Amino acid sequence: MKEKRHSPLDRVLGQLDHLDETNLQNLINRLARERELFEGIFNTIREGILVVSKEGIVEYTNGEGMKIVGLKDSDIGVAVLWKWIPDLAPVINMDGAEPDFAEQASVTREIEMTYPEHRFVRVYMVPFEGFENLDPHFVVILSDITREVLSTEEKIESEKISSIFLLAAGVAHELGNPLNSLTIHLQLMQRQLDQIQDEAIREKLQRSLSICSGEVERQDGIITNFLEAIRPSPPDFQDTNLVEVLESVLQVQEQELHNSKVTIEMEIGDEPPIIAGDMNQMKQVFFNIIKNAREAMQEGGTLHIETRSDDDYFFVIIADTGEGIEKEDLASVFQPYYSTKSSGSGLGLMIVNRILRDHGGQVGIDSKPGMGTVISLRFPKKHRRIRLLPQE
Repeated sequence: MKEKRHSPLDRVLGQLDHLDETNLQNLINRLARERELFEGIFNTIREGILVVSKEGIVEYTNGEGMKIVGLKDSDIGVAVLWKWIPDLAPVINMDGAEPDFAEQASVTREIEMTYPEHRFVRVYMVPFEGFENLDPHFVVILSDITREVLSTEEKIESEKISSIFLLAAGVAHELGNPLNSLTIHLQLMQRQLDQIQDEAIREKLQRSLSICSGEVERQDGIITNFLEAIRPSPPDFQDTNLVEVLESVLQVQEQELHNSKVTIEMEIGDEPPIIAGDMNQMKQVFFNIIKNAREAMQEGGTLHIETRSDDDYFFVIIADTGEGIEKEDLASVFQPYYSTKSSGSGLGLMIVNRILRDHGGQVGIDSKPGMGTVISLRFPKKHRRIRLLPQE
């Protein structure tokens, strides 16, 4: 038969009948000091420590345990742990039946908790038979490993991006040589084309040659944009007129917008929106936004572009009448590789957001399914251009 253990407190209590009033008071004071000392020690521990009865009632917890579980002082002695945190029930095989302490082994698991905060927790639980006159209990130790898990996920994401960059660099190299070769041969064809006397034939071939040259340039741009998304270059700040950049991008996409039956409406403010910006990066911003708008208007529609200003900022508003974006997707549209389109790369709006931040600006998005999407770009005027801290 297993011998019952006796705590120091049990031995002291056994001598109470032999203590006078003074010694009894001294004992009480000493026990109070020791309790305060031990509670102070437990409350400095970074892990949550809980003592749970065989019925699952939390009979004690230190400060960190209350924080992790979300308990209040009034919950101690009342709250049932596996009901308070349902994620713990399958971990310790609690299905409503009383656990068998003779068979129950120690348990170590990592769980994801959603209440009171979203966090990842390592659970270590060990049953023990208490001292004399104390029913069997669990000791549960909870370690918050959220930072550790997120750090691991960030490392995996970083390694993923590095792998994609290496892949993209390889693809760029493999595609770059054929594209350069095509460009050279197209230039040779252009020289020969200029020597053709028949004007009708020359114009016909010129259109075909222009299409081929444009497609080669577009493919080269796709590779460049992909590499830019992963390895961005710092902006080359120059005086840049946003209206001129917009008109340049619309001219490039004119045929595609026409084929998609998209009508352009422009409303230009009184003050020319001239900012300190990188013209090529601004072209990339407008190209990505207008391309997304065109693809959202499969049945045709209207693309409304408006510029306005106040004392400190220029604003460019680009609104489409496309299919819109679901509410639950709006929070993720600026994340890398997130796309609601099956053929999308998920880099377009991420690039837009990065470029705006590098220019001290901001981008906002508002959308309703079936009604369209509005992209709002805010650029600081030159006299108050600021640089936001980079996102971690």
